[in-house]
This record gives sequence, C-alpha cells and structure tokens, in this order.
Amino acid sequence: MTKSEIIEQIVATTGIEKPAVTATVEALMKTIKESMVKGENVYLWGFGTFQLKTRAAKTGRNISKGTFVKIPAHVIPAFKPAKYISLIDISTNHNN
Repeated sequence: MTKSEIIEQIVATTGIEKPAVTATVEALMKTIKESMVKGENVYLWGFGTFQLKTRAAKTGRNISKGTFVKIPAHVIPAFKPAKYISLIDISTNHNN
C-alpha cells in the first residue's frame, strides 16, 4: 500500500476531505523524520516504534573486485512493530 492509497483509504473511511488528510499524513511523516534526525525514538502505542539502531563496524567484500572493504559503524532507521501487529498472520492475506 502506498502513501496515496493510505490517504484514499482514510478519506473513504472518515469522510474528511482529501487535502486535510494529505496534510495530516505529511505532517505525521515529517514529525517522525525530524524526531529521528534528533536521535529520538517515536512510539506509536498499538502500532510500533520507529527507532535508530547502531550497526557495528565490519569488514565487507567488493565482489566485483575481490577486495575487502572496511565498513564503518553507522546508525540506521528501523521499525519494530507492536506485539499485536507481530501476531497478525499475514500469510493468509498476502498477495504475491
């Protein structure tokens, strides 16, 4: 599902006008991004947590050249779903 599909679903479900829903979704995404840039985790109870994870430094390999490359430690954004979402069996509703 894309962002525009989410917006359309909210419009259909709530009856709120599309520009208002679009602005709200954009504001939510902007707030989450800004919080993560500041190093803060974002907790959405019942949905999940957007958090920053630190990856340790490691040695990788450039396959095309056959050389080893040092990959420095870095921080990546991650999403951890809430327990309720983790328990949903998506295999029965998954479109391949």
